[in-house]
Amino acid sequence: MNAPEHAIRSDTVPAPVRAGDLVGYEMIRRLVAFPTVSRDSNLELIEWVRRYLEGFGALTTLTFDDERRKANLFATLPARDGNTTDRGIVLSGHTDVVPVDGQPWDTDPFEATLVGDRLHGRGVTDMKSFSAIGLAFVPEFVRRGLARPLHFALSYDEEIGCIGVRRLIADVNARGVTPAGCIIGEPTGMQLVVANKGRRTWRCRVRGHEAHSALTPRGVNAVQVACDLVTWIGERARELRDGHRQDPSYDVPFTTLHVGLIRGGTALNIVPRDCMFEFEIRHLPMDDPDAFFARLRAYADSLVPAMQAVDPATYIEFDALSEMPGFDNAGRSAVLDIAHDCSGSDTQHKVSYGTEAALFHGASMPAVICGPGHIEQAHQPNEWVRLEQLARCEAFMRRLAQHVCVG
Repeated sequence: MNAPEHAIRSDTVPAPVRAGDLVGYEMIRRLVAFPTVSRDSNLELIEWVRRYLEGFGALTTLTFDDERRKANLFATLPARDGNTTDRGIVLSGHTDVVPVDGQPWDTDPFEATLVGDRLHGRGVTDMKSFSAIGLAFVPEFVRRGLARPLHFALSYDEEIGCIGVRRLIADVNARGVTPAGCIIGEPTGMQLVVANKGRRTWRCRVRGHEAHSALTPRGVNAVQVACDLVTWIGERARELRDGHRQDPSYDVPFTTLHVGLIRGGTALNIVPRDCMFEFEIRHLPMDDPDAFFARLRAYADSLVPAMQAVDPATYIEFDALSEMPGFDNAGRSAVLDIAHDCSGSDTQHKVSYGTEAALFHGASMPAVICGPGHIEQAHQPNEWVRLEQLARCEAFMRRLAQHVCVG
């Protein structure tokens, strides 16, 4: 989603941009150095940020996962009058990043490395740079004095289904904190995003019946059955692509289906007993993911009688993996007005990737999405963000200070 340059005021960014001119450059390098892949703990990063914020007088709270290997951090810089609960602004970012396994990186992914006018490293786009720049501006926010509370929300396991933030939000609500709104720093090219698609994910498990490949009629080929299901999903994806139920405001204007992982079989000369695949739907508000899944379940059920005629123990089963509701903040709100001014943009956008925005928004914290970098660079080897994007984010924070600070 590369936004037109004319949509952003020219007075928000210095030119040319040099790394040494960026307030948040060293903070980005520090956060990227924590290898917070979703499967691993994020506690080292969380504790470092907690100590940093407490050094500026922040009140901090952690909410943990069940194993206490990961934590969310919610931190509040109080207003000058002592207010810690009402009318604050939340700066939100997730701490986890996707794996680098098997990707051909040219630099150390967990060392932010300057290559020309680009900063490379896992998470520089998705999405440690926004959080780092917000943290780097804390001394300025505190020096000027806050007219309203400023909150930082750092969550775990966003990349595997927005898991951690649900506990963070529940704790915030239970403590009676009522922010005026939340700015989520996912990569938008520093354009203002007010909607994203919903997402649902599932795993399908097919149990077949093993046999020698010379005797294939005596077996039930789990891989073949799984492929029939994957083909059916692909056909529905084409129907959605070519249908009339579209919203051109989105970067991908139709609901999409995707199969991203498949495993099965033992050897070429064995009819495979098991196969598994994982798939997703990223849906527009007018499309019902439950209706899609019901149709898939009915098709799967139609395949089972032929399978069980060979072996009654065969089956097709589905496991729901994650659910991320869609988000739409098309209405007016205080945080939307603030974000419009801070971004220097007079336009609004919608995106196809999921965020935590719907969860904040649904908990009476109106949300918007705006952060440096572009989603095209996320999850890739040599993930990068341009210095110009970081400078735009810093200009955003300077304008934010005019809204939240006394002086």
